[in-house]
Amino acid sequence: MYNSLKLPSGIPERPSRRQSVVGYGLGLCLLVAAGPTGALAQVTCFGDPNCVQPVTGYAIGQPGTPNIDVVSHLPLPGIPFSHTDIEIEQDIERPFVYIAQRFGASGFYAISIEDPEKPRVLYRWTIDNPDLHVGAGCVDIKYAKAEGRYYVILSCQFGQGGPDADLGAMLFDVTDLPDASTVRLVGELRLPDMPGGFHNVFAYRHTNGRSLLVATTQSKDAFIYDIAQVARGITDPVSEIAVPQPSAARTRQWHDMYIAYLPEAEQDRFYGAGTGGFHVFDMTDVENPRLLTSVTGIPGVQDGHTFTPTPDGRYALGMPEPTYQHSPVRFFDLQPEGSQGPTPNVVRGAGIGAWIPKFGGATHNHELRWPYVFISAQDDGLQIVNMADPTRPFTVGYYHTRQNPMLHDPLGRNPSQATTGNIYNGAWGVDIRNEDGLIVVSDENSGFWAFRLEGFQGWNGNNWSMPNVSSAQYWDDGPVQPQQIR
Repeated sequence: MYNSLKLPSGIPERPSRRQSVVGYGLGLCLLVAAGPTGALAQVTCFGDPNCVQPVTGYAIGQPGTPNIDVVSHLPLPGIPFSHTDIEIEQDIERPFVYIAQRFGASGFYAISIEDPEKPRVLYRWTIDNPDLHVGAGCVDIKYAKAEGRYYVILSCQFGQGGPDADLGAMLFDVTDLPDASTVRLVGELRLPDMPGGFHNVFAYRHTNGRSLLVATTQSKDAFIYDIAQVARGITDPVSEIAVPQPSAARTRQWHDMYIAYLPEAEQDRFYGAGTGGFHVFDMTDVENPRLLTSVTGIPGVQDGHTFTPTPDGRYALGMPEPTYQHSPVRFFDLQPEGSQGPTPNVVRGAGIGAWIPKFGGATHNHELRWPYVFISAQDDGLQIVNMADPTRPFTVGYYHTRQNPMLHDPLGRNPSQATTGNIYNGAWGVDIRNEDGLIVVSDENSGFWAFRLEGFQGWNGNNWSMPNVSSAQYWDDGPVQPQQIR
């Protein structure tokens, strides 16, 4: 816990650590006043200007808290801001990490972490004729297992005016890694009627035994594909999930999604961030998904970016789209007092708690291993938060992966989206290997990082009286896991 950290020299222990928003002065007061009920202020070294950096609140000369160890760092080639999402295989006998790359030589890396202290690139794939392509390029990456084969799914967003504007995702067979010569492209998903590609994908092992891929399209629908079928050349979606209240002002209506099995309800549930906020569907019947809950009417949130539930489905945390500066992570109760059944029809309001790394920051992607939330927080690097009490989330530790000053844009571009600096320089993606607790991070500029959190040696939800459910999939046995205690 953060209270037990040995803090860097010059930073006094304070009894107010277990609080939820970092900030200073009048700006802090305004943020707390406008934030969700229960969001309190954490003031670091208040009144001592020598112990922290101005504005940021972080210790001078300290890239991170002492409870986070850097296992390794592997810089990767590419133009600035080109490294995007990251995925780690969960089987410790398959020590592989995948990182997507956008812009320029767009594609992906397969990295061996057989020795986590000495990561090495096994394989790099890049799109043909990269100089002819326009748009963002390849932004998301997932792995899956279907019918005994392992696959990497790379989603891309190429623009019109160049090749592959209709390309959504590619499926690569990586079963025989570490032999890089065996990696091969086995399938493509293209939507000629919806150019612009897939911004986000999620791979899920359904209770019906199928390995599914869910993708955001340039429409109101998220498409659902059967991965084994795609590998055989059958590329028609098996179903779709539409945003409940689409907006004529938007083309792509969904952003991120998360899918998990909820044992209490015996349901496969889709948690989508998109137009209007956040939405929960029962997708146990894949061909007929059913809306259960929407979280809407959130101050400061027009649309949803990222939405992640707790293993029991009771609480969830979300970020808005765009992830604008000063926007906190908001925590929601999906079963508020007085609601009927396991989920109400609509949850409205600001939420029950909030957290932000610093007043001028914002976060990006989340991985939840209850009670910890591992956050790739862009300019603020890796952030780890305890949400055992979602009304009072607090910082456990952090490490800054960016290699420039805070709020710095190495390209010298003008600040965007009303920022006073560039928050989009740093950690893009984060993932956790449940078997041993290894944390991996992709930084847009500095490449691959691996970390360990002191005392976190792996995760099984049963040890926390929770379902053993996370983004990590059990490809052979399905999402319903035995209730073993480690």
